[in-house]
Amino acid sequence: MKSNKFIAVFMLFVSISIINSFGQEPNTNKKSKTETKISYVCSMHPDIKGKNGDKCSKCGMALSEKKKDEKQIYTCTMHPDVMSNKLGKCSKCGMDLIEKKTKM
Repeated sequence: MKSNKFIAVFMLFVSISIINSFGQEPNTNKKSKTETKISYVCSMHPDIKGKNGDKCSKCGMALSEKKKDEKQIYTCTMHPDVMSNKLGKCSKCGMDLIEKKTKM
């Protein structure tokens, strides 16, 4: 008699679990490995980063979308031969490096 109750309760649990699994939507919050992350930066001050809708703390411009997988090159305005893949100072004059504009 106890085994019949146990089987009935077990079957009820399994049935409810199966029914609930059909009613759920697939989890779309997981990011795929190929999905690129998007950050927002100021076009005048690439060191200022934020989220969508933020404004630059230096000039007040709206931040624009910048993909993380884009290769950025920074250069000195006085010494275009000085290049770096990250923001910093020119090794010759100490000026701030700016993002090099690419021709399209």
